[in-house]
Amino acid sequence: MERSGASISIELLAVAMTPGVGPVLGRRLLERFRIAEEVLKASVAGLKSVEGIGQVKAERMRQAFRNARALAEGELERCDQAGVRLIGTEHALYPELLTQLDDGPLALWVKGDLEALGSRFTVAIVGSRSCSAYGMEQAERFSTALSQAGLIVVSGGARGIDTAAHRAAVRLGEPTCVVMGCGLGHCYPPENRELFDQVRGAGGVIVSELPLGRAPAADQFPARNRIISGLSLGVIVIEAPSASGALITARQAAEEHGREVMAVPGRIDSKASHGSNNLIKTGSAAMVASPVDVLDLLESPARHFHSGTHQSRYRGGLIKAAPSEKTLRGLTERQEIIVGMIGGGKDVDAICESAVLGAEEVQADLILLELRGMVKKNGPVWELVSSKNRKLSE
Repeated sequence: MERSGASISIELLAVAMTPGVGPVLGRRLLERFRIAEEVLKASVAGLKSVEGIGQVKAERMRQAFRNARALAEGELERCDQAGVRLIGTEHALYPELLTQLDDGPLALWVKGDLEALGSRFTVAIVGSRSCSAYGMEQAERFSTALSQAGLIVVSGGARGIDTAAHRAAVRLGEPTCVVMGCGLGHCYPPENRELFDQVRGAGGVIVSELPLGRAPAADQFPARNRIISGLSLGVIVIEAPSASGALITARQAAEEHGREVMAVPGRIDSKASHGSNNLIKTGSAAMVASPVDVLDLLESPARHFHSGTHQSRYRGGLIKAAPSEKTLRGLTERQEIIVGMIGGGKDVDAICESAVLGAEEVQADLILLELRGMVKKNGPVWELVSSKNRKLSE
């Protein structure tokens, strides 16, 4: 059933909020049992028939499903009070581009006008939080021109490049989309509260895949980046250092989502631009020197999206993140467990099953480990990067 103010069934929300059920596993459960209500009724034996679920995980899920409806009801009440809308994958307002993702969220928490994303083409602008004046200038320049051209700029609401991109759009009174790495009951960074109000005032939208009360945490922001990419026809990287979350967004956009990847060239002697310049150097991103270049590159994906052939258009190449010199020192206990579980290669669900960990936490930690050059993704499988290879690549 649906409640007023929500565009999601209580059963789907219950599945989405169940600990250990990430987006990938959630979609597998829905494929197996057809509707969320049947997922909640599934037996341990039935749950075990789903790829990635073993005996221990099935028993834990069966136990968690007993309380799932109550948790979902409480979340809906809190969202009603906070003016936050919940959108499920079954609803017409759920962004079409996100339906193309294998790990698209089952539910979105929304403030503002989500309909704007269905009426215009979208482009992401990402980059460093600690950017230079040049980076801020280029983010504002590209966002201004692309917003004027009728595109919606998508970014993460973070300090630096993200903030500059959103601010340029709202100055024009144009909608922009903020994808948060925390629940919408929090404002992060706190100094952007006024900006986020302006985003909504300009007809834009703020979204999250996390429950309303989820506080900001470092391991949530890398996972958030796949939504930024997934919502967009293309991703523009502006001023990203070598170890930057923006590079992970670019890799996901190219390999996993089939999106255009573009980079604005920066100063060759600036560490802030090492990562984005390397994308251009290695051919992993198209160089864009002006917003017109972006419009030219997005013409084809926009045409395919309009005609309904975008998903099958192409699958791009992988951006190879440069391995780092860091070792196991400084890893969290959970990250050490994950590294120990990967061995010769495992997908996310196999790691979850082996380590008895939740899918969302594992996915976030894998991205952080990739940034440190300790693991790499090979198709659906994550593999360790040997210390020998790390040294050779430095």
